[in-house]
Amino acid sequence: MRGQGRAKRIGVVAGASALVLAWVLVGCDSVMEAIGESLPTGRAEPCPEGGVRLAEGEGNAAMGLRAADFQLVNCGSAAYVLEGYPEIRLLDGEGRPLQVDIGHGTNGVTSSAADGDSPLQRVTLQPGQAATTGLLWRNLVTDSTVPAVEGRVLELVPKPGASRLTLRLNKPVDLGDTGKLGLSAWSALAR
Repeated sequence: MRGQGRAKRIGVVAGASALVLAWVLVGCDSVMEAIGESLPTGRAEPCPEGGVRLAEGEGNAAMGLRAADFQLVNCGSAAYVLEGYPEIRLLDGEGRPLQVDIGHGTNGVTSSAADGDSPLQRVTLQPGQAATTGLLWRNLVTDSTVPAVEGRVLELVPKPGASRLTLRLNKPVDLGDTGKLGLSAWSALAR
């Protein structure tokens, strides 16, 4: 048993040494691509039919006020133009649509005087570029007779006529019983 563990460690060290040598001889980029293609966890999924992919951002949860951001990445080969707001829908863990009041800007989630978004802008994503949209809500329960709502899946249509994208969330949209969600317009993701 001990010999097998030692042999395994030697194999790992030899493999790592070979990668370092290949990196020096061939160049970092091509080796990293080869590593990504050979490891199942490093393999990129194929680009969806619509030419864009949806990803969940970090989010922020402070004192019951929640914010989440989502990036739309152009993984296609042509420019992708966005303007205004995406169409979204929240689903529970079993894929059932939730009854949620989704409005533009803060939608009354905060009492901020700036209850709207800045002026809408046209965003053109070249291949590899991304845009972002955000959600704002409160995790608040005001009536114990009303079940708390928790969104586990986000469905998003980036623009009219586009394919619907579905994303299982790492962090739920825990609305409590407020049933209210603010949505921001698309904006270019700063690089």
